Amino acid sequence: MDVTAANPPQRSAPGATEAVALVARAFTALSDPTRLRILLLLLERERNVGELVALASASQGRVSIHLRCLHYCGFVTSERRGKFVYYRVRDRRVRELIRLAQELVVFHGEHLTTCEVLGADEQRTASH
Repeated sequence: MDVTAANPPQRSAPGATEAVALVARAFTALSDPTRLRILLLLLERERNVGELVALASASQGRVSIHLRCLHYCGFVTSERRGKFVYYRVRDRRVRELIRLAQELVVFHGEHLTTCEVLGADEQRTASH
């Protein structure tokens, strides 16, 4: 697994409001069930789009869009080998982040399931 984020390039530090917005955006990148499923599959091993389409039960177009998002956001990297492009998780911290979220679900799953605010957000997103 490529761990290029161990020494990230130096960037100017965002202000407090920008930092919070960026963290929220990172969670948004992981919040889509298809993107999360793709990441979980890539945490097992690198895969090409065809494998991800079959395993994620999603169309090629949908998988490609989500891979583009994950790639652009820095969560995955790709490598062309012949006629196939293989994707893998770029940063090992993604595994830890998902593991911690899974632990939170174990302890707070019922609350997450019944949270009316999240339900309203999901309905608003689905209607767009």
